[in-house]
Amino acid sequence: MKPAPFSYVRPATVDEALAVLAADPHAKVLAGGQSLVPLLSMRLAQPSTLVDINGLAALASVRTDESGVRIGALARHRQVEADADAWRAQPLLRQALRLVAHPTIRNRGTTLGSVVHADPAAEMPAVVALLGAHVVAASVAGRREVAAADLFVGPLESSLRPDELALELVVPACPPRTGTAIDEVARRHGDYAMCGVAAVVSVGPSGAIETVRAAYLAVSPTPHVLDLSEAFVDGTASERNLDAAAEIASGALDPDSDIHGTADYRRHLAGVLTRRVVRDASARAAAAEPEGAAR
Repeated sequence: MKPAPFSYVRPATVDEALAVLAADPHAKVLAGGQSLVPLLSMRLAQPSTLVDINGLAALASVRTDESGVRIGALARHRQVEADADAWRAQPLLRQALRLVAHPTIRNRGTTLGSVVHADPAAEMPAVVALLGAHVVAASVAGRREVAAADLFVGPLESSLRPDELALELVVPACPPRTGTAIDEVARRHGDYAMCGVAAVVSVGPSGAIETVRAAYLAVSPTPHVLDLSEAFVDGTASERNLDAAAEIASGALDPDSDIHGTADYRRHLAGVLTRRVVRDASARAAAAEPEGAAR
């Protein structure tokens, strides 16, 4: 199929883009286009105006300081993945981006675009929900910050208003003595996952586990974040504790069945992946040198 007819606007400034969005409640923003263009081609999205922001070069930045990583609306997945400062500040970004589709898509798709697209089977919404990131959005009325906890409303639905443009994703830095990991199972490499799990584990000065949190993708309408700390009361990533964490996760999730897998299979994957990523994240948290520190 071909897209339904629409008007095309390529603004030269952010203010111009915001004015177009304010004037047309059925406009859509085009950044990388790796999610939107297929929807247009299948006529699952039929905007009256396409606002192409690729001329706004200032939005293509990736900036890192001691507080975290700020990712502009036009920063491509590959750009964020390759950014050494971003990796040192928050390793989970690179770990997750390496699982996003294929290199061709990562070269064009934008990280913030993936977040606000709010696909529950995508990696980045789960990552920002787990890390407590936020999005800076703008409209002609001004700017506001939207916490990840308030951003995801339903499948492919965010809390951003039609007149708002997502300008920046702000991801907190990884605290000391904290490790991260992510893994997923897909039918084929690069496909959307049938289930994916990301974990953040923090340890104390002695190396004992203090907190464990995990986020799940492709098993609920929005990213599902769980606190698994209660499974690690003795502070170790023992097989018994990992089993307990997997049991908590499997019991807390209520996935749907589809042509790719049953609900029971997805629940099983959630348990298996929980054990795997929590074990890996706890090892990184206890390592003498955090991931990314040497490069």
